[in-house]
Amino acid sequence: MPRAGLTPAIVVTEAGRVADEVGLDRLTLAAVAQRLGVTLPSLYKHVRGLDGLAQQLAIQALDEFTVRGTDATLGLSGQAAMRALAGAYRDYAQTHPGTYAATLRAPDPADPAHVAAAERAVRVIYAVLAGYGLSGDRAIDAARALRSALHGFVTLEAAHGFGLPRDLDRSYELLVDALDRAFRTWPQR
Repeated sequence: MPRAGLTPAIVVTEAGRVADEVGLDRLTLAAVAQRLGVTLPSLYKHVRGLDGLAQQLAIQALDEFTVRGTDATLGLSGQAAMRALAGAYRDYAQTHPGTYAATLRAPDPADPAHVAAAERAVRVIYAVLAGYGLSGDRAIDAARALRSALHGFVTLEAAHGFGLPRDLDRSYELLVDALDRAFRTWPQR
């Protein structure tokens, strides 16, 4: 009998907390069960093992990012939207490192909910890029460049990979400025 009140959403939310504390790569069903005060077999009534839990966590994380990105960029365009999106991206990666890592998982084509969550998240990015006149294949390429640049920075920052005595906020702002200039002159080919 499942614990009263325990739902898949509660399990996934708690898994996100654990992942944020210990890292997505160290997330275990046992740790989630312990935090929820249930036995490990009880979790299988709510999630399909660790892989299923990671997939559900990815969906939740993508939806959280979508809300943050949408809220940050609403009513903005161009450089202002780019700065707001980059700020929301960095903030999410810093405050939710484990769940942020779950957003990196490519959506499983056999899971319509995961695909839909990924599409909602990328639509936020496409909306910002539309302010630069980018659409279609050009927007796909630009979105990949944007995501790669921001992910690279936040990953190095989280790993304390920047050792030089230069303000990280300033460096991030300059990266976003460079992306803004790049998108204003994005190649046509």
